[in-house]
Amino acid sequence: MRILVIGSGGREHALVWKLSQSPAVEKVYGAPGNPGIAQCGECIPTGDGTPKELLAAAESINADLTVVGPEAPLVAGIVDTFRAAGRAIVGPTAENARLEGSKIFAKDFFRRHKIPTAEFVLTDNRDAARNALARFRFPVVIKADGLAAGKGVVVAGDRAEAERAVEALGERLVIEEFLEGEEVSFIVLCDGRDIVPFAATQDHKRVNDDDTGPNTGGMGAYCDSRILSEKQTELILDTVIRPTVEATGFSGFLYAGLIMTAAGPKVLEFNVRLGDPEAQPLMFRLNTDLAPVLMSAAQRELGRHTFSWRRGTSVCVVLASAGYPGSYSTGAPIQGIDAAEAAGATVFHAGTRKGASGLETAGGRVLGVTAAADDLPSAIEHVYQATRHVHFEGLHYRTDIGRKGLRGYNVGVAP
Repeated sequence: MRILVIGSGGREHALVWKLSQSPAVEKVYGAPGNPGIAQCGECIPTGDGTPKELLAAAESINADLTVVGPEAPLVAGIVDTFRAAGRAIVGPTAENARLEGSKIFAKDFFRRHKIPTAEFVLTDNRDAARNALARFRFPVVIKADGLAAGKGVVVAGDRAEAERAVEALGERLVIEEFLEGEEVSFIVLCDGRDIVPFAATQDHKRVNDDDTGPNTGGMGAYCDSRILSEKQTELILDTVIRPTVEATGFSGFLYAGLIMTAAGPKVLEFNVRLGDPEAQPLMFRLNTDLAPVLMSAAQRELGRHTFSWRRGTSVCVVLASAGYPGSYSTGAPIQGIDAAEAAGATVFHAGTRKGASGLETAGGRVLGVTAAADDLPSAIEHVYQATRHVHFEGLHYRTDIGRKGLRGYNVGVAP
């Protein structure tokens, strides 16, 4: 099997890394890929990145299966384009990709299909948004309607901060109540009818420790069996996932960003692809050969599959450029990846490139150091020991990834 993975980030590196281990796979390609992907697959150009150009890339290598990493090609209709050409692909149609492409569309969907979510108001101009603020207690959550790389959300603590967010985020907004509880990333693979859940993960969206600072695309994640009980998992499947798939015929990866409130799980957002950085600890811990499962999803034959998981816990810590999630510079030389991997971690490339003097930074989120152990405390210690080997100018990362999960172990860890 020849598989094409579209994208160039840490999620795509994790997918290529996992797929390259499959005995069913002849070769994995990344389009456009990155230096990490080039170590376990082959990178090919994507032209202007439109669905038509990406189809041409798949045809140039005669790909048996294409897996889409980021959201933008899905919203642009890549799945419709590939299916019209008779090529197998994992992902939702453009219509279903609107569940991520428009938060207003998603919230209206939740309301129509009785998917549990926060109370909200939809607005299409700033005056309406400012008026809507009076209906909520602070803090209040303000979301831009379209794609924003995980950064189009502001949790405003007071009226002044909320009005600044309204001004910054644009005309079309979702204003919603702030919910209390633990956040969970719950991702499933669908074929239009059947569903295979991944293990639960927990992302860390804020840039600084203790969930402070602005939202990012994700500063780290961990995968642990204690995040959700079997009862909670079934409740999420029954109230969130199955009603969505039944209503839409959704195919591909469906990601429910949830908050576990006292009243039960509620949806913060839907994504229509694997999460990043959630993909890194998921692929690290996944025991199942992923390639045949993805092909079955593309062929609408997913029902016979399940996922099995390696014992223990996996943790990913994102190393970011100075200034991220705001403006940042690139081109800083990177050292220490080999030492981190010699310490037992796998380092997934998210924003790197080959420069004149070697590997250098090329994005806001640069690397995802990922490690595993028999339990969460040990996995946290392991990943941070490996992280300390990596260096580039301006490097910063959170030192508390996974710490909230330690409550289930009744211990504390100081990385």
